Amino acid sequence: MRSPGSNSEQVTADVAQKEGITFNPIVIEDQAELQRAFFNGRCDVHILSTSDLAAVRASLADNPDDWVILPGVYGKDPMGSFVRQGDTQWRDIVDWAIYAMIGAEEKGITSKNVDEMLKSSDPEVQKMLGVGTDLGSKLGLDAKWAYRIIKQVGNYGEVYDRNFGMGPPLKLPRGLDALYTDSGLMYTPPFK
Repeated sequence: MRSPGSNSEQVTADVAQKEGITFNPIVIEDQAELQRAFFNGRCDVHILSTSDLAAVRASLADNPDDWVILPGVYGKDPMGSFVRQGDTQWRDIVDWAIYAMIGAEEKGITSKNVDEMLKSSDPEVQKMLGVGTDLGSKLGLDAKWAYRIIKQVGNYGEVYDRNFGMGPPLKLPRGLDALYTDSGLMYTPPFK
């Protein structure tokens, strides 16, 4: 079951063709009706992006642990931040805020140890945290911008675990959202 004209509809058809699976699609335009139909047993499978499925499972299922999200990557829609067109400074700030969180995870900097990491002798950590350098001025920010992000919200892994990870409500493994050092796709350009 899926929304008409969605990318999920095309991915479903492609996977079924590749795997030789025959199925009877139920296409429902209204999202609320689609959720009711699935949870009331009108169909056996619900198709959405993994994060959307996790959100539906967490918010609509009476017993979320009774519902399984199948492993695997079938469609590769990029998901990420976006800003209003033409606002390049804001786009750069948003991008580098994300890079700072990813870089912090790479370097083992957390919201709990960021104050101690200000004393690190690692030049990359010093640049990231604004120690003895002012990379923030290139973004129109002060030197401690990345330090404050990490202190207030944590590194990328902390943010992921808190909002999407294996604990309630979504229970999503990191998968491709893991660092490149852990077989994921997350990495950051150098801070310079």
